[in-house]
Amino acid sequence: MDQKENVKCCQHCQKPLDAKAIQGLCPACLLKAGWPTATEGDDGPGPAFTPPEIEQLAGLFPQLEILELIGQGGMGAVYKARQAELDRFVALKVLAPRDKADPGFAERFTREARALARLSHPNIVAVYDFGHRDELPYFIMEYVDGPNLRQVQRAGELETRTALKIIPQICEALQFAHDEGVVHRDIKPENVLFNRSSELRLIDFSLSGRTMGSLGKLVGGKLKVIQGTRSYIAPETLLKKKPTIQTDMYSMGIMLYECLTGKTP
Repeated sequence: MDQKENVKCCQHCQKPLDAKAIQGLCPACLLKAGWPTATEGDDGPGPAFTPPEIEQLAGLFPQLEILELIGQGGMGAVYKARQAELDRFVALKVLAPRDKADPGFAERFTREARALARLSHPNIVAVYDFGHRDELPYFIMEYVDGPNLRQVQRAGELETRTALKIIPQICEALQFAHDEGVVHRDIKPENVLFNRSSELRLIDFSLSGRTMGSLGKLVGGKLKVIQGTRSYIAPETLLKKKPTIQTDMYSMGIMLYECLTGKTP
């Protein structure tokens, strides 16, 4: 009787939980949250981005079976797709076209995308391919079949011990990226995903830049366009200064505070 009483169960379906369970939910119940259909506080430059229709993308990416739109924001959209030859699901992310408004973007995108593709870490989403199709910059990435940290928070009160397990993994992923000279620049709960095994992946490095450069255009050592999410932006970014690893650390501090208190400072 004592052993049965000590078994923890999913608060939704009452199935027994394993030691890796997050927020008192089994993987199936976590997955019901799905991917977000929008990014809160996405302050991308220019007018809102209209995601291409699946039929349009199918013609641009014949090697993929485009299944559905799973997320969108002001700067791009993410689709679930299947690579038939490899029999695996992938995430296709397309960014808003910028070549005409910013002639140097294509070169910077390629340079930075190559840096991101080299980020091989168990807590960083893998980049399989990148390039341009019909003026659309794109990434083909690992598909993570679970909710993000924001959705886990909204599923109920995030326990302190769970938060303290999650944050060090994100820090390790960021440390690895920083060691490779990459600054994320948009650390927030929406950019931390969990798979069916409750393993986390840090995603959306598309705003990121090398510590010696940036995808955001620099003018006189300052950013011409502020990119990021309002509640997590470091003060120096608001002053349009070039992002550094301290920029990510500030955002990490905000996210840790939110995980422990349920709100941002």
